[in-house]
Amino acid sequence: MIVALLNQKGGVGKTTLALNLAGEWSRRGKRVTLIDADPQGSALDWSEARSREGLPRLFGVVGLARDTLHREAPDLAQSADHVVIDGPPRVAGLMRSALLAADLVLIPVQPSPLDGWASAEMLALINEARIYRPQLTARFVLNRCGARTLIARDTAEALSDNDPPVLVQTVGQRVAFASAAQSGRLVSELDKDTPGAQEIAALVSEIDRLRIERSGS
Repeated sequence: MIVALLNQKGGVGKTTLALNLAGEWSRRGKRVTLIDADPQGSALDWSEARSREGLPRLFGVVGLARDTLHREAPDLAQSADHVVIDGPPRVAGLMRSALLAADLVLIPVQPSPLDGWASAEMLALINEARIYRPQLTARFVLNRCGARTLIARDTAEALSDNDPPVLVQTVGQRVAFASAAQSGRLVSELDKDTPGAQEIAALVSEIDRLRIERSGS
């Protein structure tokens, strides 16, 4: 399965989610490759920091910030159980290429009405991609939020009226994610029993229950 984390709005936590989802699948014994398709190269920076710390490699990180992604990602998927794409903000050609490569698109949004409204352009791109990939599945993910806050609840309710739907599991705004990333680690490596690690594990379990298979291009 190829999973792309995409949102044209920057700063919604795509890279953090991509790295920690890839790490959780790896922890569960899956072969994982992460594609850094963001020209900023944050996932590649994380991988280099991990190497400097002398930490073992959990999954491969490959830089492919180009609009031929839909042709190259399926080749990587042949030798992996999951390919996770950390997508770019507001790069139309790259975004379209990632959509054409993906089996599942996760759209991270923060608990704010502005994030909900900003997703309209993203949904238009998904509908465009479905002309060529009719089996493409998409879900919103509420990220960087407090699950019990009123604004998170309101955002979830607003998104529930949309297609795609929002995943039940939310991910909180937690210092542990930034602390782990600075040294090339994942939140589960700091302590697998922390709320952040448990949220990521629950999110992976919910995604796995979707039972999405790799479809033909």
